[in-house]
Amino acid sequence: MIKTEPAAQPAATALTRRSLFTLAGAGAALAAAPAAASGFGTGFTHCVASGEPAATSVLLWTRYVADAETKLTWQVSETENFARPVAEGNVTASPARDWCAKGVATGLSPDRWYFYRFLAPDGTASPVGRTRTLPEGPSAKFRMAVFSCSNFGFGWFNAYGHAVEANDVDLAVHLGDYIYEYERGKYPDAGKGVPERVLAPATEIVALTDYRLRYATYRADPDLQRLHQVLPMIAVWDDHESANDSWKDGAENHQPETEGTWAARKAAAKQAYREWLPVADTAYSTYQVGQLATLFRIDTRLEGRDEQLDLEKIMAGAKDPQALMAALTKFKDGEWAAADRQLLGEAQEAWLGKALAASVKDGTQWQVLLQQVLMGNLRTPKDFAEGIGAGLPDFVKQRLAAAAAASQAGLPSNMDAWDGYPAARARVFKAALEANANLVVLAGDTHNAWAFDLAHEGTPVGVEFGGNSVSSPGFESYLTFVKPDTLAAALVAENEQLKWADTAQRGYMMVELTPARATTEYRFVAGIKQRSTQLAGTKRITTDKGSAKLAV
Repeated sequence: MIKTEPAAQPAATALTRRSLFTLAGAGAALAAAPAAASGFGTGFTHCVASGEPAATSVLLWTRYVADAETKLTWQVSETENFARPVAEGNVTASPARDWCAKGVATGLSPDRWYFYRFLAPDGTASPVGRTRTLPEGPSAKFRMAVFSCSNFGFGWFNAYGHAVEANDVDLAVHLGDYIYEYERGKYPDAGKGVPERVLAPATEIVALTDYRLRYATYRADPDLQRLHQVLPMIAVWDDHESANDSWKDGAENHQPETEGTWAARKAAAKQAYREWLPVADTAYSTYQVGQLATLFRIDTRLEGRDEQLDLEKIMAGAKDPQALMAALTKFKDGEWAAADRQLLGEAQEAWLGKALAASVKDGTQWQVLLQQVLMGNLRTPKDFAEGIGAGLPDFVKQRLAAAAAASQAGLPSNMDAWDGYPAARARVFKAALEANANLVVLAGDTHNAWAFDLAHEGTPVGVEFGGNSVSSPGFESYLTFVKPDTLAAALVAENEQLKWADTAQRGYMMVELTPARATTEYRFVAGIKQRSTQLAGTKRITTDKGSAKLAV
């Protein structure tokens, strides 16, 4: 389907499973906090966060602003009063890292909730956080809250708020578009966002200081702070952490003639991301959830991706329908199918193949890809161009027309997803089949919800759960000439691999893994224009281990 972004202008402790803990009133203070602030003050400005969990370690994060770089002490404890810390260390908050400080607590016990905090030299304490280590050995159940596409201006982060309130997962996963790079008044356009969600800086973010201020604005959101405070997170970047439709050597929303080199912008984006989030400084990695699952965090954006193909350019010179189909057929058999096109890059692709095989060899029951863009094949229904209305934005009209024509030629429409890199996708599928993996793919990016059976040359490979967005608009905002249920049914009918879709609601996925099955519960928030944790509904879809098929 079309892209919805605008085109550029040139439990073994006393802590119970249901406990959200009092945090000495920190939860109430966060709930009353404004969504953003014009200044972020001094001291501990953005609460705490944790990430990169392992069986015996976890990464801890905070931000402490002072007159000069400051040594902080972090502590980890099994009890909220920190009477007997089980791990302790020091980190430095420095202006060189925008006052963000990260440390790794080691020597922890597997599968256990912990409290943590930071202490300043004057005795000031940060808010208390909660984190969890991953299990070792057999595990009966593991749950993740999976998010993507959280645009500050479009509305409140109610999906984060609901996940905190539900308090029924072990880990938060963010699949990218954690922030957006656009200037104030673009995506959302002026008057179409939530007025109190004031974005800073007002300009598009290009330089390091811009990216830092944008993260500071997003991280001031009370529901995002609370999510980070009570759950460890594994995060991957997508394109908007740098610029729309990014690839290794550029981006659709980067203009070198006015915005400098892509190398400089990409470096600034990476630095700010790694400063402001509880993440390791590695592009891809694995996380072992006991014998239950290996989670593979992969990068489909900045490491090895070749530039996206452009259907509209392919079609631009066609004078009549016959010429159009000839151009698309030539493209399908040539450039689109090229065997050397890369999405992961050779090094990451080789690493992933070996890591999949090693996971299966070690007896791990599930192999789960945490990544950005849809892997399932998705074509636009062929008759969509007939419904294009006069009120649609020009870029949507153009993309719909191109998508419908591509579908008639047997091509997918979103060249920014795995669909634009079929040879790269085939190589990953082949590696999964050779490893005999029980493959589950998690994806974000599209703002809509999807469930796919995945296959390679007719052989089932695994399943994919694509998550709806936290707040970024889906097709309901653009394809207003068709009812959402009708659109979803047409998409399922057009695409053999697609078993279910929702194109009209915001929310997140709760993904549960057990030795017998993997289940995703799509949780749809009631809205994003007012702050609320109310749900509009849910949808559960499962796959049995070894089946490589969805039960919808």
